[in-house]
Parts: sequence; structure tokens; C-alpha cells
Amino acid sequence: MVAFGLAALLAVSELAYTLLKWAGAVYLCWLAFQMLRTPVTPQLNESEGTARHSNWFIRGMLGNVLNPKVGVFYVSFLPQFIPVGHNPVEWTFLLVSIHVVLGTLWSLTLINASRRVAHILKKPLVARWLNRITGGLFLLFAARLAASS
Repeated sequence: MVAFGLAALLAVSELAYTLLKWAGAVYLCWLAFQMLRTPVTPQLNESEGTARHSNWFIRGMLGNVLNPKVGVFYVSFLPQFIPVGHNPVEWTFLLVSIHVVLGTLWSLTLINASRRVAHILKKPLVARWLNRITGGLFLLFAARLAASS
């Protein structure tokens, strides 16, 4: 979105920003209510549970795409690193790609670290409290996003 100027539209169009902001807030509320109302069930082995958990990437991507602040961050942060006289689309793609690679490496580090404590995280009581805390945080994030200007 940033490379094609769509995020710049969010930065200058109050209506576009407001619509995306409310869509993001609604999505965060939906995720929060799912976490708060869904009972914790015992986790299956990785081979048994892959089909059930295959949409986590889409959920994470929607969380970023529906957050207008991500686009505004890119619009305000990346242009200062584009050399004068060079193609801004190419450089934006390069810089965003670097950011995605770094984010992916960070996420993979967290995933590998959490595997070491998975036996604790899979306990129903721990999972239930993690869902409650995370769901509550998502509701707070949604409220803050909705109230932002």
C-alpha cells in the first residue's frame, strides 16, 4: 500500500483514515471477544492441529493491514531514507521488505523461544488467563484506536 501511495491517502484523507481506523477497531474487538468467549481446549499435537490453526498468518496480516497507523508510520518514516533522484516505489519496496524480514526474524525468534516453554503455556489454567489478558488488551487497543485522531 505504501509504495503505491495508498498509505499517503490515509495520511491526508480524514474519511479514509477514519474508515480504516474503525474497521481496525471492530476487528480487534472481534478478536478480543473470540478470545474471551472461546473455552480453552487441550492443544493437539502439531500434526493433528495444523488444519485448525492454519489461519493465524491471515489474522496477523489483517491486524496490520487494518491498522492505519502502520501506513502512516511508513509514510512519515520511510521517505527520509529514499535517496534523492531514485525511484521512490523501488526504494519503498526495498525498505518495507527489509522491515518485513526483520519482523519475520523477530517472530521466528519468539516462536522458537515459546516452544521451550510450551508445556507451561498449554496448561488450561495458564491458557485461560493468557486469553483473558490478551483479549482485555485487544479491547483496550481497540478503544484507543477508536478514540485516536
